[in-house]
Amino acid sequence: MKDVGIPGHSWEGASLCWRDVCQHSNRLGHPAHPDVTMDCISFERCMPAWERGDYEAVRAVLSTSVDRLARGGCDFFVCPDNTAHLALEGPGEPLAVPGPHLIGIVADTAQRAGHRRVGILGTRFTMQGPLYPRELVARGIEAVIRTDDDQDRVHATIFDQVVHGVFRDETRTSFVDLIGRLADSGCDAVALVCTEIPLLVSPDDSPLPVLDSTRLSGQAALEVALGTRDLPTWRGGQFR
Repeated sequence: MKDVGIPGHSWEGASLCWRDVCQHSNRLGHPAHPDVTMDCISFERCMPAWERGDYEAVRAVLSTSVDRLARGGCDFFVCPDNTAHLALEGPGEPLAVPGPHLIGIVADTAQRAGHRRVGILGTRFTMQGPLYPRELVARGIEAVIRTDDDQDRVHATIFDQVVHGVFRDETRTSFVDLIGRLADSGCDAVALVCTEIPLLVSPDDSPLPVLDSTRLSGQAALEVALGTRDLPTWRGGQFR
C-alpha cells in the first residue's frame, strides 16, 4: 500500500479524514490500514491571510506541510479542507507530492448519483469562491448558494464553534432547517464542504442526501493507497 499524507488545515476535520481512511479500510475487510501521516500547522498562521485574501501566503503554509509529508515518506497527499483548495490552485512551485483534487471528487460523486441541483454549505470563502460552481457546472449540475445572511451564519458557526470541536444541538437544528430550505428551493442534495460540518449534521439528520466531502476525501485516499484509484498527478495550480 502507498503511504497517505494529510496536510491538516483545521485539526478536527483533518482528524475525521484520518479516521475514515482507517475505518473504511477495516470495513472493506483489510487486515491493516495504510500508513497515514498528518502534518497540522496551527490554523492561526493562516487566518489573517484568509481574511485579507492573501492566498499566496496560505499556499506557502500548506506547501510546507506537503514538504514535511514528502520527507516523511508519503507517496501522495489528500487535503480534506475545501477552502484550502482556493489557495492550492494559486500559482507557485509544484507541491512535493501529488494529491487528488477534493472539489473534483465531490463533483464526480454528485454526477454519479444523478444529482442536478446541489446546495453548497461551507466557509464564506468556499461558498463565494469559483471552485464548486466551476466543477459542478462542468458536469451539468447547478451549484446553489444561500443568501448573504445564511452565508454569514454558516461561516460564523464554522469559525466560532465547529473548528474548535463545539457541536451544539441548537446549531444542528439551525443547519437542518437551512438544508430543509435548500430542499424547498429545489435542491436534490447538499454538499457539506467544510471538514467539520459532517460532524455536526449526519445523513440521518439531513432532509437531503449528503455529499460529505471529508469522508469522500478519506475514501479517495484509501483507494489510491490500495491501488484501486490511479495515483493523482495534480501538484497544485489550476485544476484541469
